[in-house]
Amino acid sequence: QVQLVESGGGLVQAGGSLRLSCAASGRTFSNYAMGWFRQAPGKEREFVAAIKRGGGSVYYADYADSVKGRFTISGDSAKNTVYLRMTRLKPEDTAVYYCTAGSNWPGPNDYWGQGTQVTVSS
Repeated sequence: QVQLVESGGGLVQAGGSLRLSCAASGRTFSNYAMGWFRQAPGKEREFVAAIKRGGGSVYYADYADSVKGRFTISGDSAKNTVYLRMTRLKPEDTAVYYCTAGSNWPGPNDYWGQGTQVTVSS
């Protein structure tokens, strides 16, 4: 059973930065694509970013248009952990952020973490 545990959420002012972490069980990062989704109040859950391993040290990443150039997803296979570095945050980035893993690309969604709240004040 894949387990995903997010951390790093919090309150930040607009223009600020946060880094989310997702610790996965087992060899999740080696076996699956991993990613981040978010859900804002009153809105549907949406894809944010995803990463998967290619051959050797090659990684592939994909982003939603709304976060391209501001968010960066990365992974540490030795720690089985995925990160989401968020910069130039906007109030509209306020949401619960979920770490995911799975076979779909670019939106892996077979397994979900419990979510971490990110609030951006204006």
